[in-house]
Amino acid sequence: MNVAQFLTIFISAVFIYNVILSRFLGLCSFIAISKETRPAIAMSLAVIFVTTMSSIITWLIYRFLLIPFNLEYLRTISFILVIATFVQLVEMIIRKIAPPFYRFFGIYLPLITVNCAVLGVAVLNADMFFVKGEAIPGSFYYSVFQGVCVGLGYMLAMLLMSGIRERLDFCEVPKAVKEFPLAFVIAAIMSMAFMGFNGFRF
Repeated sequence: MNVAQFLTIFISAVFIYNVILSRFLGLCSFIAISKETRPAIAMSLAVIFVTTMSSIITWLIYRFLLIPFNLEYLRTISFILVIATFVQLVEMIIRKIAPPFYRFFGIYLPLITVNCAVLGVAVLNADMFFVKGEAIPGSFYYSVFQGVCVGLGYMLAMLLMSGIRERLDFCEVPKAVKEFPLAFVIAAIMSMAFMGFNGFRF
């Protein structure tokens, strides 16, 4: 492990290969929930938590279950099942232990179950930090850190989009492009802006 590798993961996950604006994962929640900043923050915090924890769980499953028994071909379906089960378990625990916290997240926590960005992180970790069925040195820590950074990249995109859309409420917008059409136009422009980070080299 080295600091340069962690820095590379951070810049790549947050800016260069932003999960929403570069990899185009999780667009459904990005468009639907980014109308206001408060729900966008709630969804982003939930995503950061889930991407981090799912990175830990899926790494352990891939390293100690799928690879030893030559079951790598079950990677996608096993990751989906693990993530869905984990999110439902967390939802039940939060509802029982901390009802105010559960009310703060509302519908956003269950929505993560169908958020392809979470699955994308798990698959990306397996592709990047495993070589020929062997975990590279520091693989676990890199995977967990990448889970956090992807969540931060998701939050950055959500906050930018929600800020823009909140200000558009004070503008006269043609009826034909109001709401979702305009949101997709804004997302496209933001994506092109983030393409400028592709010039970074490490």
